[in-house]
Amino acid sequence: MKENIKLPSTEPLINYFNQVIPLNEKECQLIHKLFRARLYRRKQYVLQENDVCNQFNFVIKGCLRMYKIDEKGNTHILQFASENWWINDIGSFHHRKPSEMNIDALEDTVVLYINYEDLIHLYTTAPKFDRIFRILIENSFVTLQNRLLQNISSTAEERYTSFNKIYPHLIHRLPQVQIASFLGITPKFLSRLRNRIIKPKS
Repeated sequence: MKENIKLPSTEPLINYFNQVIPLNEKECQLIHKLFRARLYRRKQYVLQENDVCNQFNFVIKGCLRMYKIDEKGNTHILQFASENWWINDIGSFHHRKPSEMNIDALEDTVVLYINYEDLIHLYTTAPKFDRIFRILIENSFVTLQNRLLQNISSTAEERYTSFNKIYPHLIHRLPQVQIASFLGITPKFLSRLRNRIIKPKS
């Protein structure tokens, strides 16, 4: 069961927005009004395949993953989202169609989220947020595009090096099997890769 909780403030989210485009007092009040806090326990779903994605999630604490399970039962992780990261199935959210993705919690995770109707209201009430979320979606598209290019043109070692740069704070927080799934390799191969990278050169 999802747990609604009370947070002392939406300050982390407001600070994030201010780094994109500074907000005025009225816009900050809209954030307080329209965003809600929710706690997901480890292994709880934020989104399940075939459900419509109804919320845009900003992670305050913890870590979420978005993934697809193929016909053979293999898990393919598209994204991790830890503190100050956003996560949702953009296609399902904006087109109001069933998702092909799953999002769940790898740790006990607190998010600030806004639902579809409230986000549309936010756009019309304060057009600045239309620009802010367009920037967020554009950045997400660039990240996924780079990820696709890596998958088709980079070695496993290059992908692991890139992972270290993008998610340095998660290297020791995530199980090896999760990182391996994200990189498209087996946990055993990841272990050999790590050992080769950290092994002192003679």
